[in-house]
Amino acid sequence: MSSLYRTKTQSKDSLPVDEEKDTPPHDDQPSSDAVDTKNDSPPAPPSNDGPPNGGLTAWLQVLGSFMLFFNTWGILNTFGVYQTFYESGQLWTETSSNISWIGSVQSVMLLVFGAVAGPIYDRGYLRSLLIVGSFLVVFGHMMLSLTHSFWEAVLAQGFVIGIGGACLFVPAVAIMPTYFNTRIGLALGLGASGSSMGGIIYPIMFYKLIDQVGFGWSVRILGFTAFATLLIPIAVMKVRVQPKQARSIIDWTAFTDGPFMLFVLGSLVGFIGLYVGFFYTSYYGQAAGLTSASLSFYLVPILNAGSVFGRTLPNILSDKIGPLNVITPGVFMVGIVLLCYLAVDSAGGIVVCALFFGFFSGIFVALPPVLFVALTKDKSKVGTRIGMGYTMISAGVLCGGPGGGAILGKNMHNLHWTGVWAYAGITTIGAGCIFMVLRFVKVGMKLKAERTAVVSIFGGSCPQDDAASAIFIFTRLQSHAAEERVGSQRTFPDHV
Repeated sequence: MSSLYRTKTQSKDSLPVDEEKDTPPHDDQPSSDAVDTKNDSPPAPPSNDGPPNGGLTAWLQVLGSFMLFFNTWGILNTFGVYQTFYESGQLWTETSSNISWIGSVQSVMLLVFGAVAGPIYDRGYLRSLLIVGSFLVVFGHMMLSLTHSFWEAVLAQGFVIGIGGACLFVPAVAIMPTYFNTRIGLALGLGASGSSMGGIIYPIMFYKLIDQVGFGWSVRILGFTAFATLLIPIAVMKVRVQPKQARSIIDWTAFTDGPFMLFVLGSLVGFIGLYVGFFYTSYYGQAAGLTSASLSFYLVPILNAGSVFGRTLPNILSDKIGPLNVITPGVFMVGIVLLCYLAVDSAGGIVVCALFFGFFSGIFVALPPVLFVALTKDKSKVGTRIGMGYTMISAGVLCGGPGGGAILGKNMHNLHWTGVWAYAGITTIGAGCIFMVLRFVKVGMKLKAERTAVVSIFGGSCPQDDAASAIFIFTRLQSHAAEERVGSQRTFPDHV
């Protein structure tokens, strides 16, 4: 038995940037070159080029985006394995609640600083974000490999890797609409799939290495892997066009927008239970004696594999019946599956629960950006609203894991799993109830309401990944901003 278990169309408002030479403003031949922003140089005068929708340079951006997601959300999705290893007490002894603070801080840093990184990207600092973010992710792994105390792990894994990830995930998607419009859904979907792939590969690497080389070198090898794969986006990703103005960080009118704040409240409450499932599914299998050490570990890749389908398949349904009509039953199902953990008494049962939890959790994390768009009347503020929304929702992320750990207790021989899964299931079902109230506020008692066309107006499918779809919607809105004037024929629906 492993020692790991001893005890997740270029816009009118855009400015192109030239790659190697300055193009005079009166030049009739626009350059189609992508721009090398290694010096974060200012944008060149505008040209009439549109997105190439293909070609070597464009598809290299997709490859770079894949690697960025692989090393941001992919690393974050791995924390369930770290939670289980830390519980073994091989490095230091801490309560389950305290251990969960590491993953919670990492998640919050990625969400909160991601909102700050957006305006930095808008100002043309792509390469700076990539270099700083890559350094922090790799440096965080190296420092984590040297830790001998809980607080050192919080600083290295929670803060350093989390902030580094925030610098990376914004460019991962924000650059795509400048290279694609007719094939934007395909491009962003391929890039965002890196998050799920990282959530499968990194846990397997950690588990296979831990008994052979120990914790320190296992984490260093993961850091070296991140370093090697992050060299790819640094080498190939280049700004093609750049927004004329950076967006603001705060829209004060959001706090008086009832439906918007109601959705934020529901998501905040739901993410409390959601992250209990992310952090404790693997440890539950081992601690409750339901699985072998090896199978307990593989629950994390199984969960992430299920989330791949949950993040993609609902796209079709939400475009037909509206995202609120999809996310509401999806959230209820997350709560029901978490409550079903109470009845699990076999290895097969927990594998099935992990798979279904991954699928329905994928729905929950994929659709909020689409709802943020539908619930924002002034579409010029959508980017700001998405950043604000995720910043407020991060409070639920921060409370979920540590709250579950506090309920679980400190006595390893008398862990209160019933309380943990009841806490997770009830909060998530509570979120579903809040979404039902929101639907009543928006459309009343009608069983069938007009669907949102948020995705269709962009000329492509929206990637069903929380971070990817958020930035996708914002960047596509930038390219439509010129048409959002009085009398414009192109409008944005408010239906949910």
